[in-house]
Amino acid sequence: MRTRVPALGAEGWFTEDGGIALIGGRCTACGTVAFPAARSLCGNPACDGREFEEARLGPRGTVWSYTDLRYQPPPPFVAATEPYEPCALLAVEVDGSGLVVLGQAVAGVQVADLRVGTRVELVVDTLFSDDDHDYTIWKWRPTGETQ
Repeated sequence: MRTRVPALGAEGWFTEDGGIALIGGRCTACGTVAFPAARSLCGNPACDGREFEEARLGPRGTVWSYTDLRYQPPPPFVAATEPYEPCALLAVEVDGSGLVVLGQAVAGVQVADLRVGTRVELVVDTLFSDDDHDYTIWKWRPTGETQ
């Protein structure tokens, strides 16, 4: 049995504990939310805050834009299939956060299935696997609703 672990680079960016959520950071000085979480300086140009608290984002949002990844991205991207199969990439306005977050659509969702305004939900899915691990990442799944 393989162990589920976040894909390289995505550690601390999402969680399944207490419900699926992206993990951002909120500046304690001005309240600006960032994803991924800010590391050293607030992203608000009018603020010089350097302290942050965890901000859980999601689990739903609205498609703001989308595209088709027809060509395999270069490393460090790892394709889930060999040969590479195109997938949809979504820019999602995450409910209540004011942020637009990129992520792949779940397998089987094509660009033809999407429209700006489509409602989606966050899922944690396997990006790729090896003998010991399933490497996970967040993805977006249409809910069947529109805004």
